[in-house]
Amino acid sequence: MLSADLVIATAIAYVGLLFLIAYVGDRRTRNRPGGLLRSPLVYTLSISVYCTSWTFYGAVGSAARNGLEYLAIYLGPTLVFIGWWFILRRLVRISHEQRITSVADLLSSRFGKSSRLAVLVTVIAVIAIAPYIALQLKAVTSSIQAIAGTSEMARGRLTGIDEVGLAFGIAAGMALFTILFGTRNVDAKEQHHGVVAAIAFEAVVKLTALIAVGVFVIYAGGGFEGIFSTAEAAGVEIYSSDTFGTRWVAMNLLSFAAIICLPRQFQITVVENSDENHLRTASWAFPLYMLAMSLFILPIALYGLTSMPEGANPDMFVLTLPLFAGHESLALFAFIGGFSSATSMIIVESIALSIMVSNHIVMPVVLRLASDARASDGRGVSRLLLNSRRFSIVLILALGFAYFYLTRDSDALAPIGLISFAGVAQFLPAILAALFWREASIKAATAAVAVGFVVWAWSSFLPSFESTSTTVAAIMAKGPWGITWLRPEALFGLEGLDPLVHAVFWSLFLNTATLAVVSLLTSRSALERLQTNLFVNVFGRTSGSGQTFMRGSAAVNDLFFVAQRVLGDERAVALFGNEASESGQVWTDLEPTPAFIGRLERELAGSIGAASAHVMLSKVVSGDAISLEEVMQMADETQQAIEYSQQLEKTSAELRSTADQLEIANRQLRDLDQAKDEFLSQVSHEVRTPMTAIRAFSEILLEAEDLKGAEREKFISTIHKESLRLTTLLDEILDLSALERGERGWENQPVDAESVLEQAVHVCHALARQRAMTIRLARRAKAATVSADPDRLGQVLINLISNAIKYNSTEHPQVTVSSRIVDGAYCVEVADNGPGIAKAERGKIFEKFYRGRRAGAALTGAGLGLAISRQIVARMNGKLELIEGTRRGACFRVTLPLLKAEAMAGE
Repeated sequence: MLSADLVIATAIAYVGLLFLIAYVGDRRTRNRPGGLLRSPLVYTLSISVYCTSWTFYGAVGSAARNGLEYLAIYLGPTLVFIGWWFILRRLVRISHEQRITSVADLLSSRFGKSSRLAVLVTVIAVIAIAPYIALQLKAVTSSIQAIAGTSEMARGRLTGIDEVGLAFGIAAGMALFTILFGTRNVDAKEQHHGVVAAIAFEAVVKLTALIAVGVFVIYAGGGFEGIFSTAEAAGVEIYSSDTFGTRWVAMNLLSFAAIICLPRQFQITVVENSDENHLRTASWAFPLYMLAMSLFILPIALYGLTSMPEGANPDMFVLTLPLFAGHESLALFAFIGGFSSATSMIIVESIALSIMVSNHIVMPVVLRLASDARASDGRGVSRLLLNSRRFSIVLILALGFAYFYLTRDSDALAPIGLISFAGVAQFLPAILAALFWREASIKAATAAVAVGFVVWAWSSFLPSFESTSTTVAAIMAKGPWGITWLRPEALFGLEGLDPLVHAVFWSLFLNTATLAVVSLLTSRSALERLQTNLFVNVFGRTSGSGQTFMRGSAAVNDLFFVAQRVLGDERAVALFGNEASESGQVWTDLEPTPAFIGRLERELAGSIGAASAHVMLSKVVSGDAISLEEVMQMADETQQAIEYSQQLEKTSAELRSTADQLEIANRQLRDLDQAKDEFLSQVSHEVRTPMTAIRAFSEILLEAEDLKGAEREKFISTIHKESLRLTTLLDEILDLSALERGERGWENQPVDAESVLEQAVHVCHALARQRAMTIRLARRAKAATVSADPDRLGQVLINLISNAIKYNSTEHPQVTVSSRIVDGAYCVEVADNGPGIAKAERGKIFEKFYRGRRAGAALTGAGLGLAISRQIVARMNGKLELIEGTRRGACFRVTLPLLKAEAMAGE
């Protein structure tokens, strides 16, 4: 067993090492900006301040008692960082632009720079974190007792050293270290790079220590398989049906909220962030760190349950397992890892809370009591702030120690941490509303946080004193004044839930409901509306475009005096000197502009918070109280004008679109009207020719009485022929019209297309012989069954072949007919070696009344054949097209789908 002197001396030496790292890191950063200390690696490691002694010791204890439930503590933060783009990036951007210093400052700035809300959030944070600080003190004292106490494996007391006295000494040491390096300057936005460097170093130490113990356990337990097999044989359960139940959900929600709402996490992740792009690295590196921290938790817990004596404290397995095996050096290293986890949390949490207390409680009181903002010497505010922060650190650690003293008999570490998590989670609804919901108001946020805090304090914080207070025990059993439905763990008669789930449900439900309802019932002030736009629309405007609307005048000396009191001589001179150089004046002759006042306000906010900075400047900037409202009214009128202009522009665009559509419709109507005129002209022409012949020969027959029989017969034959021509024309017109309207229907049926083609060729042989040309039959499909009307299909094929014969005027005319089956379709091609169809005519060849202008060909027919043929083929689900190739002549192709059985056989 290690001696107490050695353990305590090692702890003190380790604190001294941290002191040295912080000192060197601080000096190095001041002398050489940038470098490793401002790198994404150090930033990511510093975020691991989330992993306190709760996760170092308590996670093993939680795994030993509740199996896989402990994973929820790691999963929530992992989800936040994986989705950093939605919340963390917005928080960091707003923090940089508005110089936000804490969670309280964030909410205060968003909701009209309200001092009351900032005070409320600060008080709640201090109370809620007290159990967490007590947890660290308990973990450190328990670890010292385990490693240097009795041989009962963390169940005894350290000989000669009182547990309370040990915890008091640890709290005092942590307070001293935090004061020395956490309150070196007054500007909260001047990152504490020395402290961050020490925290990053501690992150490496605690991770290495935990992994070392994990490797030892794996080796001693015979590997992962051996450890799990032994645990299973011993009846140790790591999973039950309710492991991932409501308690699991509640713990995930709390850990999700904690990574945003814990003051120390906000301080490290948001305030200490020097480059927004560091979040990109942290989004994957921090989840990997969390995975590494959780990797050996379950094996250590299972090995401890099966190898340690009965009654050993599971929270101390990380220490007692190496001790039990005689590895004192490893146990000491593990102690340093746990000590690192506790110290890093206490240091950063104390710094963050002290900033909140000094900026939002002490400073407003000073401003309220001071009748003149210029009272006292130029260094008064700086000195007051530093002293108030140092006092706040002592007060915060004292509260943590007091909670430790009252609850020191508790056996488990994890429940204490969950109490704090549930407390700070009451900020989450207001934070999300501040970032994303424009309608959220200051009254709603204040009421919501207050309601959530009261419910949390009643249902979660108060029950933690049950073992030390008979009054609390009576309230827990019977409720206040015997009102059972107000019992802390059975509010409103809701019984049977896990105490944690019960507290989280009621506190966050009533918190969120209050926020929503009050926001809808109240209106926002002018300043709230301004701040809402800066927060909600942070990515929709130019970076750093924050403005101030303090109208009036202020003497440059008064503003300089305020800046000097808060920022110090050096920074105040630099700020006013830059403004003077930009305006080309001596700074004592400056006339402060609203933009400069806004810049000064943001600089002051980085030291004393947004609310206090606003109040302080209001004391020296003279102007009408209604000036801000006037500005907002002008802004509203401007916005209305912009919206009206946008509506007009939208309406104008719609009118232009409608006009374009009307122009297109008019053009189509003109085309249709022209087509109609052309159609009527063509019909009139085609009808007039046979009618003229009929009329002429009829008049001759009526007037000439001496006509011989042969002439009379010739005239009557001509009249009959022209009548047939006229009838055919009218039939074609009616046929085409009926086809286009879908009125001329027929029932397609299975048809042997090759037989129809043979018949069409046979019919056209006589016409070919008249013109002294041949019809050549090329390759043919053996069999082709299509769905068609045989007469209509024959009509199309005869029309194509006859056209090829009529319009072929070459010296050796020839028509080639071929057929084949391609991709499940029957194709017929009719080609000639004539002059072909000119390119200018190819697009019109299927139009009504269009006749090909081929050289040497008589222009017979009405020009409806191809139009009718295309309509007929379309009704057979086929296609008629002109094939454009390089060969001489024209080629038309008819494509008809084969019936399914035929197509399958062809394939």
